[in-house]
Amino acid sequence: MAKTKKSENVPKAMQEVFDKIVAITDEVAEKNLNDEYAQTIRYATAALCRKRPSPLLKGRANSWACGITYAIGFVNFLFDRNQDPFMSAADLCAAFGVSKSTGGNKSKEVRDILKTFQLDPNWCLPSVMDNNPMAWLISVNGFMIDARNAPRQIQELAYEKGMIPYIPEDKA
Repeated sequence: MAKTKKSENVPKAMQEVFDKIVAITDEVAEKNLNDEYAQTIRYATAALCRKRPSPLLKGRANSWACGITYAIGFVNFLFDRNQDPFMSAADLCAAFGVSKSTGGNKSKEVRDILKTFQLDPNWCLPSVMDNNPMAWLISVNGFMIDARNAPRQIQELAYEKGMIPYIPEDKA
């Protein structure tokens, strides 16, 4: 799976929109989530700002802030009580001052635009990457394997092609 480049760079015309949404998401993340969520949400917001035309030009900033956070939370199982941090969808939407239906609808729109899904390695929090099986699956001669069990030579090739987040032996 190709890795999405992470960047907070946005077109000049979108900088004000980016700053407005990120100010909202950073505040909610500081109170309820953590720095990893805040950073991943900033990356997702920037990715949406770079879309042409950007969907963020239409709608309220707090609705988009909620939708983006909800989408990243969906990928990382934020709504699972066994996760830390945990937050219910209703509480998340309330933190942004939007209804649960608005938050859910914006989240779906964000997930569709970014083509993301649960455990998506492109939007997974760095701290859970080691335990994300989707981040390590590669195809070798038509067979799906866990790259962590592959010889180093294959791991290096997979890393160079952006198929895995890092070479496991090097991180240890």
